[in-house]
Amino acid sequence: MDVSKQLEVLSAIPKENYFSCKIEQKLHAQSIDILQLNVGKKCNLSCKHCHVEAGPHRKELMAREVLEKCLQIVTENSIGTIDITGGAPEMNPHLEWFLSQVTSLNKRVIVRSNLVILNDPDYRHFLDLYAEKGVEIVASLPDYHSDRVDRQRGPNVFSQVVAMMQKLNAKGYAQEQSKLQLNLVHNPVGTYVPGCQQSLEFEYKRRLAEHGVVFNQLFSITNCPVGRFLDYLIRSENFDDYMATLVDTYNPNALQSVMCRSTLSVGWDGVLFDCDFNQMLDMPVNHGAPTHIFDFDMDELKKREIVLHNHCYCCTAGAGSSCQGTLEH
Repeated sequence: MDVSKQLEVLSAIPKENYFSCKIEQKLHAQSIDILQLNVGKKCNLSCKHCHVEAGPHRKELMAREVLEKCLQIVTENSIGTIDITGGAPEMNPHLEWFLSQVTSLNKRVIVRSNLVILNDPDYRHFLDLYAEKGVEIVASLPDYHSDRVDRQRGPNVFSQVVAMMQKLNAKGYAQEQSKLQLNLVHNPVGTYVPGCQQSLEFEYKRRLAEHGVVFNQLFSITNCPVGRFLDYLIRSENFDDYMATLVDTYNPNALQSVMCRSTLSVGWDGVLFDCDFNQMLDMPVNHGAPTHIFDFDMDELKKREIVLHNHCYCCTAGAGSSCQGTLEH
């Protein structure tokens, strides 16, 4: 489904439930603590829930000159975290070079990996690179039941993720006295919002211990009605109910901590967005702020007005949701 159609569908809710009406105010960024780079839409998987609509057929990859500009920006500014996502970030041919440079800056560097790609001989060397450079790994594992994971992500994905977790554990990830962080992301397999993150983390750790693997934290994320997940909602005739759930569980306290207030998202082509979801809806930063990484202006961007639409409910429903998990604990 193209972007214009997605926005049309997201607008097909009662006007009184529009997110902009619900908050009754403008929302502004407070800082740029996290620079999130979507280094490409190419991926070895084609997950059914993927809001990026990534897959092996995608050609979009962040160019070296865009990564060089991002490196310059995080070098010159007090941005504490560089969050690298995709697609499968490992499929960007410049990632290894970028990691060798950015990890020397003494900042938090995250790579969001599906882990399955590390089974491929062409990408297996990233296991050693991540450990050597102290990269924090955030791995997607939507459930602790193998059948649910494989239904959403593809055959044998669960077993491959577990195998890679075992190898990462062997390299020191998530071990006591180790600084190497391995965190997991849970997002519901069906058309419902996630449960309590703390309870889910406890259960994940108990179930995965049966496979001999450990991890540090679980990040529980609400599925955003964008991309393939929006297609699924429409196809299964669950869109109205899902949006009603998000609207009914809107939490004004979560609004104060939504990730767009402290994060700037960089698209594969260098265009700037308030978040990764806005990026997939082709909604760049607006209201006079610079819209491209080559026009980066910290003073303007750190106080920019956020671009909103009805998908923003996914970050403010229940305990709230962000790339770092729930907002209220």
